Amino acid sequence: MNAPHERVTRPASARSPLRRIAAAVIISGLVFILLWVMVFSMITSLLVAAGFCVVVVAACTVSDLVETVLDVIAAVVLGVLAAIAAFFAAIFSFFSS
Repeated sequence: MNAPHERVTRPASARSPLRRIAAAVIISGLVFILLWVMVFSMITSLLVAAGFCVVVVAACTVSDLVETVLDVIAAVVLGVLAAIAAFFAAIFSFFSS
């Protein structure tokens, strides 16, 4: 039998790169806060956190494993933020007329 001549392509990712960048920014913000609390100067903490964000986003474009892990983190973090927003929206809806 002959092999099919059609090229095998991966399906397009359903998750947008914007979600991965948002997750990387949130994680970098946490790194910044952690370093600042550990008595590093603010400028040093910002430089390390910005470098961390750039490395994570660059690695995401290169490695499928990093992309998958960052997608999972993005889903969890953004899901928690959505649940918190829904909770406050429900509370404030009681006070609206």
